[in-house]
Amino acid sequence: MPGSDTGRGTGATDIGQRLTDAGQGLGERATLVQFSSAFCQPCRATRRVLADVASMVPGVTHVEIDAEDHLDLVRELRVLKTPTVLVLDARGREVRRAAGQPRRADVIAALGEAV
Repeated sequence: MPGSDTGRGTGATDIGQRLTDAGQGLGERATLVQFSSAFCQPCRATRRVLADVASMVPGVTHVEIDAEDHLDLVRELRVLKTPTVLVLDARGREVRRAAGQPRRADVIAALGEAV
């Protein structure tokens, strides 16, 4: 994904567990986590792309988190702008991240690393 990083070595705690504790479900195979903000135009387009990909790939879930409502998590995960997308594997570990609006093909390719 453009603006992406492998996500390894972020120093963050188990992201999957944090999401579960916050009442968010994880996908069986992978989870697309989107950090958004209310007035972010690219966040709306990112929401559509991620929801579409999640509906096409069995076992993948899209979770959107309002960055303003979860500042502790934003700081812990070092999310610097919205949208930021994290790709988690089935165990809830970050395998990829990207800032900015992703292309559908890049999201699908990133999922290949997670499943």
